[in-house]
Amino acid sequence: MTKRTTHKQTDSKGRLTLGEAFANCTLIVEERGHEVVLQRARLIPESEAWLYENQAALASVRRGLKQATARKFSDGPDLDEAARLADWLEPQ
Repeated sequence: MTKRTTHKQTDSKGRLTLGEAFANCTLIVEERGHEVVLQRARLIPESEAWLYENQAALASVRRGLKQATARKFSDGPDLDEAARLADWLEPQ
């Protein structure tokens, strides 16, 4: 990680322009006394937060993604057999 120090001036409303490298980024702003620390962040929907709180589920998803990347897929259902069963079950 390269540390770069520069100075910027805020405008009359306290706004600061960070430059194109930070365009459209979500940032966490942490105030530490006289210092302000910015960290890039990604937000996740509340409905998906459970996954990151459940280590077993997260490990399972990551394992599945790793298997998919390695192109290790399950055989899946036999659709021909399912169609034959549907035909057999259909009332005449």
